[in-house]
Amino acid sequence: MLAPEPSRHALIRLFQRQSVVDLTTLLAALKTSSRMSVFRRLSALGYLSSYSHAGRYYTLRDIPQFDPDGLWQYQGVCFSRDGSLKATVERLVEQSEAGRTHPELHARLRLRVHNTLLDLVEGRRIGRETWRGHYLYLSANPARAQSQLSLRQQQLAELRPPLPEPPTAVVIEILLELVHSARVQPDADPVAERLAARGLPVTVDQVQAIFSRYELKKTAPSRSPRWRS
Repeated sequence: MLAPEPSRHALIRLFQRQSVVDLTTLLAALKTSSRMSVFRRLSALGYLSSYSHAGRYYTLRDIPQFDPDGLWQYQGVCFSRDGSLKATVERLVEQSEAGRTHPELHARLRLRVHNTLLDLVEGRRIGRETWRGHYLYLSANPARAQSQLSLRQQQLAELRPPLPEPPTAVVIEILLELVHSARVQPDADPVAERLAARGLPVTVDQVQAIFSRYELKKTAPSRSPRWRS
């Protein structure tokens, strides 16, 4: 085993040649078979282990150029400024403005993190809600989680495509329904039901859109004598 100062120089030269190395390479560079000795020398310089590849790769802390999410990839090996995968996932969920789904984390971290997420949820370090067929992972802080969930709902509403325009014939039928029920406050649900029963498929949202376009507001029934029975 090299002495401390020669070990430091050997490691610096090694990482100048190779930004990322495995344990076998480190053992050879320090002329030792002791894993403990290798990590003692690495700790003196400051190092990170990869969160991918089961942590089998290492780099010095001053080598990675982290992206805004604190992640760095080198030849398919992934590192995080947090060190461990669990700490990285927890931070990404906590700092996200609208929570994170597993597919989003998978794409960002380049590996599946189902077990990591489950451990964090069970340890109450993050929360989760069911969201459109997936779990949405949120902050463990209830107020922060509610803010994330609200923003996710807002984003979904903004991305939702506009309702398709009903055929002109259906629009006319909707308006005729309102004429025929002039003494009743207009309500989208029964109008949609009556038209569907007559073989004119139209959604409640489409009916409501017609109400809004023609500014058909709910009004009280007329008290004119002509409507009195």
